[in-house]
Amino acid sequence: MAGVTFNDRLRVAGRLAARAAAAAARIFRTPLLAVAGLRRRAPVRLLIAPQDIRTSDPTLAADIYAGYFAFGGKIVNAHGRSPFELEPGSPAWARALAGFSWLRHLRAADTAIARANARALVDDFLTLAGQPGHSEAWEPQVVARRLLAFLSQSPIILEGADRAFYRRFMKGIGRSQAFLERKLAMGLQGEARLAALIALAELGLCAEGPNKTQQRSTRLLTDELTRRILPDGGHVSRNPQVLIDLLLDLLPLRQAYAARGLQPPAQLLNAIDRMMPMLRLFRHGDGTLALFNGMGVTQPELLATVLAYDDVRARALTNAPHSGYQRLEAPDAIVLADAGRPPPKDFSQRAHAGCASFEMSIGAFRLVVNCGAPDANRPAAREAARTTAAHSTLIIDDTSSCRFAAQAGMSKWLGGEMVSGPDSVDVERFDDASTSSLTVAHNGYDSRFGFIHERQLSLHKDGRRLDGVDRLRPTISHPENRSFVVRFHIHPGVRLKRVRAGYAVLCVLPSGRRWLFESPRLPVEIEESIFFAGPDGPRSCAQIAVHGYTLDDSEVEWSFLQAERKKE
Repeated sequence: MAGVTFNDRLRVAGRLAARAAAAAARIFRTPLLAVAGLRRRAPVRLLIAPQDIRTSDPTLAADIYAGYFAFGGKIVNAHGRSPFELEPGSPAWARALAGFSWLRHLRAADTAIARANARALVDDFLTLAGQPGHSEAWEPQVVARRLLAFLSQSPIILEGADRAFYRRFMKGIGRSQAFLERKLAMGLQGEARLAALIALAELGLCAEGPNKTQQRSTRLLTDELTRRILPDGGHVSRNPQVLIDLLLDLLPLRQAYAARGLQPPAQLLNAIDRMMPMLRLFRHGDGTLALFNGMGVTQPELLATVLAYDDVRARALTNAPHSGYQRLEAPDAIVLADAGRPPPKDFSQRAHAGCASFEMSIGAFRLVVNCGAPDANRPAAREAARTTAAHSTLIIDDTSSCRFAAQAGMSKWLGGEMVSGPDSVDVERFDDASTSSLTVAHNGYDSRFGFIHERQLSLHKDGRRLDGVDRLRPTISHPENRSFVVRFHIHPGVRLKRVRAGYAVLCVLPSGRRWLFESPRLPVEIEESIFFAGPDGPRSCAQIAVHGYTLDDSEVEWSFLQAERKKE
């Protein structure tokens, strides 16, 4: 527990006490919930099948028919057995298999073999893993994903099915419904709660049943959307990927209301309308999303699908104070900055310690990046990617501005939650005819080192220069003199070369355009880094690093400016 403060321990103890109290309440309620669940009848018939707008690949149907299941970066050959009998390749693989989102590839194949294969695999699951248990298949988010997949892919599952299978399938849907309702009544929180409510609301529209069931699920969902989608359109987790995932589910839900001849609730429509321009805020010139708070590889086909439903083609937000993000934009240059506090604890499982970090793109090419989040099969790398050192910002004494449960030795109880982080982040923005300027100051280093980190960014309106200043303001009389590093992680496609006696670095983009990084007072180093968000997996890259000491170098000036193209 090195580096964990007394206040951190108090926060962890309080969090564990709250968890214990909630668990005691759940134990008390469980018998009552079980009795209530016995009274609920499983849905008898499906009336509509919502559209799954995720992209599909019919060629994958042949791989699945041949027994190859590739999920979460792992490929498992079933060798003629049911995949639900196999030892999972990883927890992420098991979740993806039991989520059944891959059924859309079988439907896209549109062959009799694919339809029979889909029904056989669903039957295998219902027989071998269809009862609630402690495996990944019965985690609430996985159950919600499976329920949505069963509803949207019901035409391929049920085509040609006999009455016995139809009844077994509907009973499976009923078990999922009862499971999710029980978890919600027991206090399910975080991203899993919203996923469960979306699945239940969609089931209420698709299945024949009492109208009050559909009305209740809609009311619970709209209440949760009001709490979790912020006024500027961001999600409370502050993770750009969550926006994509939610829209991929909310857009078909909106269509399902129309298919049943019902008016979608205003809260749903308003949430979608707010989320679209927020999603555009994160887009770089190459179409990928900024790597903040758990964002990894951008899947361009999914992003394009979501944005195609943006009826008003809203412009990107530039100022998102509720979500804590800022966008500075000029011709051919975009700067995106994290200017917010960490998310609430229940939504911090994937959040990063990147306050005051920024990314920059020039035209269709990324220049400054954060390291991004690797896939779920790399847990150690995922923890490393969450640290401040993996972001383009200042770090004191190689210590992150946020502390995580793993650092406090509490990951067994708190998972990946944040224990503490900046609770005061001041943001000022100023736009005039010549520049767009942003100042972000946070207290993530105050309790341990006695300093406030303040960063100022100024993007010139012609898009040819970004000026920056990092300041360390002491909050106590005699702080210790600590080392710090201002890091600028550079995209793998950019070549770097130290120039001007080590006080500048020449950055050559893939297009041949040249940008010069300068730090006039302190020498500049080029160090190794890693980029986790490459579509083909992690890639080595470089970072520009400016080293100093808190008392000797309390202000670091730097700039990126466009250089003249080298003459041939």
